[in-house]
Amino acid sequence: MARPRVRLVVTADDFGYCPRRDEGIVEAFLVGAVTSVSLLVNGATAESAAELARRHSIPTGLHANLSEGRPVGPACHGASSLLGPEGFFLGKMGFREAVAAGDVALPQVREELEAQLSRFRELLGRDPTHVDGHQHVHVLPGGRCAPPRRVAGLDSSLPAGVCQVFAEALQAYGVRFTRLPLERGVGGCAWLEAPARAFACAVGRDARAAVDSFSRHGLRWTDAFVGLSTCGRHMSAHRVSGALARALESVPAGHALTVELMAHPGYPSVPPAGGCGEGPDAFSCSWERLHELRVLTAPTLRARLAQDGVQLCALDDLDSKRLGEGALGEATLEPSLQPSSP
Repeated sequence: MARPRVRLVVTADDFGYCPRRDEGIVEAFLVGAVTSVSLLVNGATAESAAELARRHSIPTGLHANLSEGRPVGPACHGASSLLGPEGFFLGKMGFREAVAAGDVALPQVREELEAQLSRFRELLGRDPTHVDGHQHVHVLPGGRCAPPRRVAGLDSSLPAGVCQVFAEALQAYGVRFTRLPLERGVGGCAWLEAPARAFACAVGRDARAAVDSFSRHGLRWTDAFVGLSTCGRHMSAHRVSGALARALESVPAGHALTVELMAHPGYPSVPPAGGCGEGPDAFSCSWERLHELRVLTAPTLRARLAQDGVQLCALDDLDSKRLGEGALGEATLEPSLQPSSP
């Protein structure tokens, strides 16, 4: 039976975080295992990473960061709702809690995002191929059950939220592509620890809610996304193939499907080098970064993808369409969004 045709973008996040992470990412790109990278412009090695991207012609997007390290915009010069008392971003969960509580000033989100887009242009001499969010901050709403609010500079026809700020800023800067981190069936992935599974499902719910803002502002993304279920030690050729198979459910044979695989390959960080102003975190220092690098570059995964008829490509190679423009896009909107019992 004919399979759907799959074009797969493999994006390595956190480029510019530290020399060893960057080394592994470039290594994976040069052997064809990674096809795109997302750059942290507030990362410790952002400048050298940008040079590597130029030297090797690596398709590079912005990994917009509102949760780790120091800002690059006006917030770095004074008090900001984005920062804690030490002048650092509020952290992965701290930022989410502040957004949900309505404590984050959306104009300050816009200022920081625009500063990071401008810094990207300074480093690369061009616009990003795409913009996604470090720790998926770009799909966050402005607070659950909050009524629509009028915020200076924002489209008042939609409820204000972080995702709305991203959509408007990306449209203004002419960025076409973003990431929609909505992975089909992630709630049923029993190998994920309960907190990781709950977080993945929450990200999926936020991503689903962000679709309207993203599509109204002309943003595009791949038809499907995988990577929440295959992060770190959970990555294997079998699980990547399984995640792709879940993405293909209900897709008619012979159709073409575009998919993004989010990855975090590299050699583990060695403190104090790296990070975004606070040194490298445990995630970057762990052996799991090297595990992802080895899985991505090993013959097993590449043979499995070839066997399944998967063609690797970059975002610029895609004629991706917005979700909701036909049955193919609609098929990706039905993942299990509730975490299953541990």
